[in-house]
Amino acid sequence: MAETTETTETTERPNRRKVREGLVVSDVQDKTAIVETVDRVRHRRYAKTVQRTKRLHVHDEDNQLSVGDRVRVQETRPLSKLKRWRLVEILERAK
Repeated sequence: MAETTETTETTERPNRRKVREGLVVSDVQDKTAIVETVDRVRHRRYAKTVQRTKRLHVHDEDNQLSVGDRVRVQETRPLSKLKRWRLVEILERAK
């Protein structure tokens, strides 16, 4: 019996969906916002820290986001041609 409980614990997968924080730069589309995230990485050769910016298309069901909001988004299944992220929470409203 102890062996069966161990196998069920190992078969459960942790949630491997990516979570990012970013700034809303566009809210023109219906139920979609564009969020820019900044990743800081070390250059392989020169060892200098470089900022890389990604623009993520985020699903916003209630159209509650506005430009300048800081948000947390999570990876999800494809919702449209470009939308692969969904809104988790609004961290800070635009001032």
